[in-house]
Amino acid sequence: MIKKFLFSTLIALCSISAVNAQSKVKETNKLEDPDNLASQYFSQVMGVAVDATSNLKLYKFIYEWIGTPYRFGGNTQKGIDCSAFTKAIYDKVFNTTILRNSRDIFSMVNPLPKDELKEGDLVFFKIKSRSITHIGIYLGDNRFAHASSSRGVVISNLNEPYYSRYFYKGGRILDSVKDELIEE
Repeated sequence: MIKKFLFSTLIALCSISAVNAQSKVKETNKLEDPDNLASQYFSQVMGVAVDATSNLKLYKFIYEWIGTPYRFGGNTQKGIDCSAFTKAIYDKVFNTTILRNSRDIFSMVNPLPKDELKEGDLVFFKIKSRSITHIGIYLGDNRFAHASSSRGVVISNLNEPYYSRYFYKGGRILDSVKDELIEE
């Protein structure tokens, strides 16, 4: 009777050990997965929750441009403005050609309120003007990447008083615009 009990206990302990070993292997594989490491890295560096569903190409592109100085009319890493930065993202990350000016880009979107924005959507601002003067790309968690005239390419929060004050609308590129690009 005691032998049966000890044998049963030993089998139970071995089963538990095997399950723990499998979960450690899965966790190790998860930690060593390059996409998961990239997600963790961008989450920490950019202060944005990057997960498995996120577009890592988008975050990698933005990371490579962070700190690029602002230059009106610029479109290189020596200096870039907000619409050129957004255009470059759409060209390189989404394989979509958009217009060069923030007001013109707004004509290519389906306007959205702030609470319906998804990663990759656009955010538009009317800064001390009646017309759109600034654009960025939404990343999630109220954060967006843009070329700030005072700080260059940065990630900011839509809830910061400055951006909250001047936020106009969000927008998602219209399917008809994407369809036109496919036909060309």
